[in-house]
Amino acid sequence: MVRELDRQRPEVLLIEGPPEADDLVRWAADGGLRPPVALLGYAVDDPGRAAFWPFAVFSPEWQAITWAVRNGIRVRFFDLPYAQSIDLDLDRGRRPARPVDPIGELADAAGYDDPERWWEDVVEHRGVPVFAAIEEAMTAIRDSAEEDPRDLVREAHMRQVLREEKRRHDEIAVVCGAWHVPALARKVPVKDDTALLKSRRKTKVAFTWVPWTYGRLASGSGYGAGVRSPGWYHHLFTAADEVVPRWLVDAAGVLRSEGVPTSSAHVIEATRLAEALATLRGRPLAGLAEVTEAAEAVMCDGEPLRTELIARRLVVGERLGAVPDDMPAVPLARDLAAQQRAVRLKPEPAGRSLELDLRREIDVKRSRLLHRLRTLELPWGERTPGRRGTGTFREEWRIQWQPEFAVRLVEGSMWGTTVAAAATARVVRRAAAATTLGEVTELVEICLLADLEDAYPQVLAALDTRAALDADVHHLMAALPALARTLRYGDVRRTDVSGLESVTAGLLGRICAGLPSAAGSLSDEAARDLRDGMDGVHQAVALLDDERLRELWLSTITSLAARPGLHGLPAGRLTRLLLDAGRLDGAEVRRRLRLPLTAGSTPAHGAAWVEGFLAGGGLLLVHDEALLSLVDEWLADIPAESFEDVLPLLRRTFGGFDAGERRAVGERIARGPGAAATGVTVIDRERAASALPALASLLGRSLSVRSGAVPATPPDLGTRQGGGGEPSDLGARQGTAPSPSPAPAPAPADLGARSDARAAPADLGTRHGTDHKFADRGARSEAGASPADLGAGAGLSTRPDRGVRRVL
Repeated sequence: MVRELDRQRPEVLLIEGPPEADDLVRWAADGGLRPPVALLGYAVDDPGRAAFWPFAVFSPEWQAITWAVRNGIRVRFFDLPYAQSIDLDLDRGRRPARPVDPIGELADAAGYDDPERWWEDVVEHRGVPVFAAIEEAMTAIRDSAEEDPRDLVREAHMRQVLREEKRRHDEIAVVCGAWHVPALARKVPVKDDTALLKSRRKTKVAFTWVPWTYGRLASGSGYGAGVRSPGWYHHLFTAADEVVPRWLVDAAGVLRSEGVPTSSAHVIEATRLAEALATLRGRPLAGLAEVTEAAEAVMCDGEPLRTELIARRLVVGERLGAVPDDMPAVPLARDLAAQQRAVRLKPEPAGRSLELDLRREIDVKRSRLLHRLRTLELPWGERTPGRRGTGTFREEWRIQWQPEFAVRLVEGSMWGTTVAAAATARVVRRAAAATTLGEVTELVEICLLADLEDAYPQVLAALDTRAALDADVHHLMAALPALARTLRYGDVRRTDVSGLESVTAGLLGRICAGLPSAAGSLSDEAARDLRDGMDGVHQAVALLDDERLRELWLSTITSLAARPGLHGLPAGRLTRLLLDAGRLDGAEVRRRLRLPLTAGSTPAHGAAWVEGFLAGGGLLLVHDEALLSLVDEWLADIPAESFEDVLPLLRRTFGGFDAGERRAVGERIARGPGAAATGVTVIDRERAASALPALASLLGRSLSVRSGAVPATPPDLGTRQGGGGEPSDLGARQGTAPSPSPAPAPAPADLGARSDARAAPADLGTRHGTDHKFADRGARSEAGASPADLGAGAGLSTRPDRGVRRVL
């Protein structure tokens, strides 16, 4: 096309596009405007009504614009003005059918199943003008297709502009979609076009250039006039020679960047294969299909995931355009660009992970910026669950810039000219319009995370008002977690959270007062809502780290859990919370579990109790054989006619366990009650000791291997032996000294208890006296205890269920 323009040298260039953007054409001469870019048009009074006109470096319109700017030729967009088309009142639901892709019609007629492949063979690879042939083909297609009313209006305006320019100039070049060529060449009376354009309402609009991405150019991304492989066409347009080898070199680079070994020999063989495939298929040159198949066979070893990686990085591409800094834009967009430079966060179309350490000033600023943008409904970053727990000082994000954020910035301009001012105004408005307490407490947390100091007093006033008026216990429970997080993490961000303590304490007091009445006569759905609310409050109380509030909450749920007739789901959940808090022992838990699992209770009630109790993990069943036997016997005794009714509850409960937990439970059931693991595992002491320096560094304390130890026979899952003693209950250990003869078998102990009077339950990893060692869940070693546990013999030993134990 550029060669044709050089040959004919038109006096004016007409391009399909919005006439309101004529003044922006001059920016094509600025080196800061780098495609892919798009013209953004929006209604001034309603920025949400917006449209884009994308351009890539290989777009005919972009090439025509840059050629005209270089040669001093006037450029005019001659499509229907966006001010008129934005309110085009056509019934989209009854638009007549027409070919969605006219090029696809031509490809189908030529026997191709891929329109882009046909275009490559006929146009790209031959390098000769085919304008007349395409015009003839489009004319034939439009003669047999129903007309689109919107196309008729647009083409009427195009013909009027064309008539106007013909009166002034003799040499005119038109760059437009092939679909419109027959309509522009057709002789249509002026009065008919005038009638179509009569009484069109106009809306005030504004235009600017914005960055675009190749991902948005792809037809699968919603831009209907795009192509499926913009990255491939960019390569065809920019590669001077050796198109196929250069492409495969880039593909090898993509694979190597992901750790896939790819050598020059792979590239050479893939090039030969692609050219051979093109020859076999009678194509003038190897196209995208051939290089993709060659890369998959030679470089990807037939792995579809590697081929998809090449397609995402190269075929579509992750290129992001750029616009000059002095491009006309709304003040909010300018402020955001300045802040992005200040915190050194570059907008990129490829998603990436971002880890922030809030002890660093720059990371605090980054976090505030991302949170403020989310307040403006511009989700540049999305929070991801932390891999290292719920650390106070760390945040993990997934950031990815999208071109449509330009519209969000225009919309957000109504709230302010800077990101901070706009976010503050938006939060204040949301606080005034909030109808529930949970909405306001969410805004309190937003003020903390985004550091909106000016909004905080007004949000806190709204919180006081809503807290006084809202008597719904569910609303109060939903509001507490956000307040607890604000109080817990406010000091990390150096945010003043004074005034929240009394509000939070009063809120918890009202929850504890209203919870008993809210827990009566619950349906299954209401019971699930109550269970979720109590979980949130329990976690919030743990965050508050206030012993008085913790005691108030635990006393309330202790009383509620013992209430007769409580729905099984919250009853089971409360029992689990009290067990984890140390308010119930193993014997009491098993006693309470027997009540809903007796023959007098319905299977549905028992299943709900088990679901509430076991939600969040099944380690209790792995380690407490008596509890597992109780559940197992109850399941076996469920009548056949009731089993299908409780099966969904059971599947939901046990399906929530981790795969390792389900496997361990299955192994315990398969072995049967009281069965012990067999076999002796001998540990290589020198190899085991070599790991102690790394473990000491992780734990922050000096570690050593006790001398004089001998390998021990691993007992059954969750049991321990003293000398030749019999297995005891979970975490139990016999407190007798080792002797050559077997010791009497101790009676089974409670969950987390020891079998003799000297034993006392302790937490995981606790120590006693000078005999430092890691103990089982709920047990620790007495100073004079026998080294009968795993690791007590040779210092290190293994068990089938617990792995390696190191005695410190």
